[in-house]
Amino acid sequence: QVQLVESGGGLVQAGGSLRLSCAASGRTFNMYAMGWFRQAPGKEREFVAGIRWSDGSTYYGDSVKGRFTMSRDGANSTGYLQMNALKPEDTAVYYCAAGRTTYAITTLLPYDSWGQGTQVTVSS
Repeated sequence: QVQLVESGGGLVQAGGSLRLSCAASGRTFNMYAMGWFRQAPGKEREFVAGIRWSDGSTYYGDSVKGRFTMSRDGANSTGYLQMNALKPEDTAVYYCAAGRTTYAITTLLPYDSWGQGTQVTVSS
């Protein structure tokens, strides 16, 4: 399996920026996709961004398009989520996930390894 550790969360004012990191270790050879999900209190887990590890193609949830950018550093097996123009509704615990396929990358289906989560709080 792949082990994942998120970092970079914190408190930021509306309109500000944060960059989250997801460091992968273990069987990273089998990591075909990396995704970011978030979950706010009382809400279901929501797809935020995903990347195909092979070619770096990215996918975004409708609520973050144009504001968030996902990237990867293959040499370090690390994925990043650059979050700009943050809004209070972006407040959530953000989870990194790794999948062994790229099928349905914008859903929960491909992902079988998860990080512990990092809190992002956006104040108004």
